[in-house]
Amino acid sequence: MAKATDGDTAPVPQRLLAAATRLFAEQGYDRTSVQEIVEAAGVTKGALYHYFGSKEDLLREVYARVLRLQQERLDAFADADAPVEQRLRDAAADVVVTTIENLDDASIFFRSMHHLSPEKNKQVRVERRRYHERFRALVEEGQRSGVFSTATPADLIVDYHFGSVHHLSTWYRPDGPLSQQEVADHLADLLLRALRP
Repeated sequence: MAKATDGDTAPVPQRLLAAATRLFAEQGYDRTSVQEIVEAAGVTKGALYHYFGSKEDLLREVYARVLRLQQERLDAFADADAPVEQRLRDAAADVVVTTIENLDDASIFFRSMHHLSPEKNKQVRVERRRYHERFRALVEEGQRSGVFSTATPADLIVDYHFGSVHHLSTWYRPDGPLSQQEVADHLADLLLRALRP
């Protein structure tokens, strides 16, 4: 059996997710077997099925764990005691940074989400919609208070920003000319310029 991806002391679910993420990124979801995942994690198939139930559940969790992190962080930014412009900028930059920090996860999901069952796909869409709606609420708050322009509908503004975020995995490289924070700052500034009255 192969050595565990995160070491033998890491919790089994974490080892399984790390192994699955690496293999899905290298080989693709459809070309990765359950046997390869459990061998890479250093566990049995029984352990995988105990924690996840299926390879599809692993795929869903690869994306869900990033979305949970981003939702927690967005909620903290949205609830902060700061002007709406600062809260939106912080949230807009943060989603870029957390996506880049988890680029394999994002890339795997957008490349492989069609493998999810309709029910699991619907669950993911509901979770993602909740995130987008909270983000949109910041835009709308700024528009209502006159801080942001109302010339462009809030939905379109949100789609504009997240379109950029969802494409990061196609072009961002850690050894490229811009750091993740520089990319985040540029994209957040673009968003705010688009909202300027």
